[in-house]
Amino acid sequence: MTDQVVESHPLDPFLPEGARILMLGSFPPARKRWSMDFFYPNWINDMWRITGEIFYNDKEHFVLQDGESKKHKAFDKERIAAFCAEKGIALYDTAVKVIRLKDNASDKFLEVVEFTDFKAILKRIPECRAIITTGQKATDIIVETFGCKEPAVGEMSEIVTSEGRKLDFWRMPSSSRAYPLPIGKKAEYYRKMYINEGLI
Repeated sequence: MTDQVVESHPLDPFLPEGARILMLGSFPPARKRWSMDFFYPNWINDMWRITGEIFYNDKEHFVLQDGESKKHKAFDKERIAAFCAEKGIALYDTAVKVIRLKDNASDKFLEVVEFTDFKAILKRIPECRAIITTGQKATDIIVETFGCKEPAVGEMSEIVTSEGRKLDFWRMPSSSRAYPLPIGKKAEYYRKMYINEGLI
């Protein structure tokens, strides 16, 4: 087991001023799978297609395009970051150090070495009123950290922090294609959350 490598999170938290929700995955895929230097970077992860479908009725809205509108197999980091800042969507993950047990992007083969310091992150986004998890491992970590009830997929429970701060806790379906649900159905779940949190 001496060949196991501990990976540290390669991105800083994205915490725009006035952020109202904090969206948390587990940990980024290996860099070779990235199509941009931002969250949910894997071309075959549908987070930004789901978001485009909900807010612009266009799954391709966040796909990087050149001057001739020729599609690339990459997402547009600048457009996504601007959108998230405008809407008040903070982004990070629930683990800051992991061991990848297999060379893939699956949560099932991530051994979490160190959880994210959620207290420090939430302190930096005082207007945040909801935590959204985008997968089972992220959900498990939030439940373990805060001792809260695990919501069903697409539903909400409540987090009360040690400081007495109350937050909605939404458990969304994974945007990974390994989670067997069509994009349109996943978008329905995310749309419900965005409406409830006042982002739509």
